[in-house]
Amino acid sequence: MNEIDFNIRSALISDRSRLANLIHFGSHIHQHLDWKPPLDWIGSSPYLLLEKNNELLAALACPPDLPKLTWIRLFAASSMVHIDQAWRMLWGAAVQEFVGLGEIHIAALSLQSWFNDILEACEFEHSDNVVVLMWEKTATLPSPQVTYINLRPMMPEDLVEVMKIDHEAFTSVWKNSLESLELAYQQSTLASVAEIGEKMVGYQYSTSSAMGGHLARLAVRPKVQGKGIGYSLLHQVLSYFKEQGVRHVTVNTQQNNYASLALYAKAGFNITGESYRVYQQVITDQRR
Repeated sequence: MNEIDFNIRSALISDRSRLANLIHFGSHIHQHLDWKPPLDWIGSSPYLLLEKNNELLAALACPPDLPKLTWIRLFAASSMVHIDQAWRMLWGAAVQEFVGLGEIHIAALSLQSWFNDILEACEFEHSDNVVVLMWEKTATLPSPQVTYINLRPMMPEDLVEVMKIDHEAFTSVWKNSLESLELAYQQSTLASVAEIGEKMVGYQYSTSSAMGGHLARLAVRPKVQGKGIGYSLLHQVLSYFKEQGVRHVTVNTQQNNYASLALYAKAGFNITGESYRVYQQVITDQRR
C-alpha cells in the first residue's frame, strides 16, 4: 500500500472503544507486562494510531513513565495492513516525538518471535532475557536465619520510601515510578515492607489469580543485601500462599541476575524454561 494513503495521529479518549477492538481482534498484538493497561495510557505521548479511510489499522504506545526511559507498551495491528509497514510508519513517527528530549532509552519485553524480528530489524539490541521460575507447595521451605528483621504490611504512606528503595536496588531500565508503585500496591494481594529498627530496608508486592500466586516485585537496599532480608520477605510470601492453599507461585527475573536466581533457588523455585527477550535502544536528539 502507498504510504501517502495513511494517516498517523495521536490517540484520543474517543478512540478507546476502537482501540479495545483492535487489541482484542488484531492479527498481531504486543502488550507490555505492566501495572497500567494499554488503554489507560491514552492521553500520554507517544500514543499513535495508523488509519486509512478512517479505519483503524494499527497502534503504537511508548509514553515514558520515568524521564529518559520508556517501554514499548503496545503495538497492535490488524490483518488489513502489513505488520512491517505498520511498525515502520508508527515507529518513525514515535521517534520524531522524542526529538527535544535529549537521550532516551527505549526498552521492550518481547513475548513473541514476530516482535523479536521487528525489533531486531530496526536496530534494537537484545540485551537480556527474563526467565520464569515456579515454586510448588510441596517444596521444602527453610526458615529464615535472622530474627532482627521486622516485616509488616505496606501502607500508602510507605510508597515514597518504597520508591527510593526501588531506585537504589534496580538498574535504570527496571526502575518503577511512584505512580507504577501505587498501582502495584492497589493491585497486590500481599504487600509488605522489611525494617531494621526504624529503617525501611526492603519491600515486596505479590498478586494472585486463578493460575496461582505471583511474586511481582522484591527489592532490598544494596547496602544491606546478603543479610537475609530478601529471603525473609520471600519466606513470608510463600508461607502466605501456602496457608491460602495456593499450589504454585511464579516469579520473573533476569537471566543474568545471579543473586536473585540463588535466592529463589534457596526457597525451592525451579526454572520453568519459559523466557522473554529484553531489547533496548538509545535514541539521541536528532537536532544535536
